[in-house]
Amino acid sequence: MKALPDTMITVISIAGLFLAWMGAAVLTSDPDILPSPVAVFSIILQEASSGELMHHMAATFARVFGAFILAMVLGTFIGLLLGNRPALNRWANPWVVFFLNMPALVVIVLCYLWIGLNEIAALVAVSVNKTAMVIVTMREGTTRQSRPLAEMAKVFQMPKWQVFRHITMPQLAPYFFTSARNGLAVIWKIVLVVEFLGRGSGVGFQIHLYFQLFEIGYVLAYSLSFVAIMFVIEYAILLPSEAKSSRWMSG
Repeated sequence: MKALPDTMITVISIAGLFLAWMGAAVLTSDPDILPSPVAVFSIILQEASSGELMHHMAATFARVFGAFILAMVLGTFIGLLLGNRPALNRWANPWVVFFLNMPALVVIVLCYLWIGLNEIAALVAVSVNKTAMVIVTMREGTTRQSRPLAEMAKVFQMPKWQVFRHITMPQLAPYFFTSARNGLAVIWKIVLVVEFLGRGSGVGFQIHLYFQLFEIGYVLAYSLSFVAIMFVIEYAILLPSEAKSSRWMSG
């Protein structure tokens, strides 16, 4: 029997999720507790037509993108540094463990108290929470690089930029994309908390507003709208890029 394409499996899986949701909404029979997918979709269209949805999603996306870039750049640099310098890693590892286990809520509150209720505090809070995760993943990838390939490069006296381009980058690519995929999932959730606690725009701000009004349909509408954006990024950008970068491993 011929296997189904990945795209069809994804579509069927998502359809199954919505059918389960619809069934739960019917069993609950209370739209104030669990509105149906149709009701939530109508709210999405209403908010989109008024411009509110795009305004708040753009604000959240800007924060997610800024924190993601900052965390990936800092985390990758530090991870490579620690992975290539075992002595430095021994001294720095307690710092990494400390920031890795620092609760996100504590970091957010401290940033708001120290820096103020502004965009800089929001960006710093989110990126601090994610950077340690990137460091750990990239450090692990650096320590697992192939020694024979590195020795071969020395024998052939390859320039450092060629070593980095043709040997280091292909080996670290799976670790980088793992950090990127996990990072997006974690960062946007932390951004929602940041917006929930101290911003005047964004998906988190809207969720806070409708939480106070006990409007579950609007909470789901804003949440699912941004989840949809993450789906597009995952399947249209990250997965194809990861597959392309990993082709060298399969020959």
